[in-house]
Amino acid sequence: MRGMTMGEMERIERAAQALAKLGTPEVAVILGSGLSGVFPVAGERALSFTKIPGFPAPSVPGHAGEVAVGEVSGRTVLVQRGRVHPYEGHPLTDVVLPVRAYARLGVRVLVLTNASGGIAHGLEAGDLVLLSDHINFLGDNPLRGPNLDPLGPRFPDMTEVYDPALREVARDVAWELGIGLKEGVYLATFGPSYETPAEIRAFRALGADLVGMSTVPEAIAARHAGLKVLAISCVTNLAAGVSPQPLSHDEVIATSRRRAADLGRLLTSLIPRL
Repeated sequence: MRGMTMGEMERIERAAQALAKLGTPEVAVILGSGLSGVFPVAGERALSFTKIPGFPAPSVPGHAGEVAVGEVSGRTVLVQRGRVHPYEGHPLTDVVLPVRAYARLGVRVLVLTNASGGIAHGLEAGDLVLLSDHINFLGDNPLRGPNLDPLGPRFPDMTEVYDPALREVARDVAWELGIGLKEGVYLATFGPSYETPAEIRAFRALGADLVGMSTVPEAIAARHAGLKVLAISCVTNLAAGVSPQPLSHDEVIATSRRRAADLGRLLTSLIPRL
């Protein structure tokens, strides 16, 4: 078991060493479906996932699959354009390897973005929503198996996964920019099939406002490693049974791109204040 732990840490360290050639970021931003182009950084140096040891390559349209480091208002920022998901066949250790490598690189704040389906009444396609909490409905956890002691404790606290102080800053910045920013609980499913109307009714009864297929493993791994986490979701469609229209990935990408400018403005103004 100890050998397995050391092997995984070596994999993480190799990825961190490759990323160190790009710079030493303080903040990392992960951009989800259709959002890869929303957040340019000055003087960026980039690597494809395929050039970083251990990084899995994304196979889903709308996920560019590269990491860039550059400057935003004087701060060194890492931007991950695209992500991989469990439904692509990747184990959760691969899904969260980038986050763990960023922690070893010295990143202390992680900003997650995603596309989601709206469950709560009052949400509309195109809404930006600050995550206040999550429900892990994946049936798995990225911390399962031998604990990686150099990263964090065996039983990390998840009382405040999404940092309250960072959320307050995000609300203030959104208000200053005149960008609507709602708040809600995100539920992660395994996918890749969209949820049934009965499942959505059950998720609403559990207290979920949004549903998606990402983010939660990364947030858990980040908190395990001591990172502060902020997450912003773009509601790209109303969930099954809420909307009369069939769900499609094309709609997800189109709506993400429609709100890309506002999300980019929000992130650009937010980063210097995190």
